[in-house]
Amino acid sequence: MDNKRLTRSNDRIIGGVCAGIAEYLDIDPTVVRVGYAVLTLCTVFCGVILYPVLWIIIPPKY
Repeated sequence: MDNKRLTRSNDRIIGGVCAGIAEYLDIDPTVVRVGYAVLTLCTVFCGVILYPVLWIIIPPKY
């Protein structure tokens, strides 16, 4: 069994949240970033609130 942990990535643009999610899901970080931007625009900017919350909750990679 693969012991994967969701952590913020060192491949970061702002906080490494989207890149960390991409690493966890084994997909390209650009796909997650574009998906996040589209969902933010479609949900009346709820992503603007969600990103800092995830930045605090998701631990950094050591």
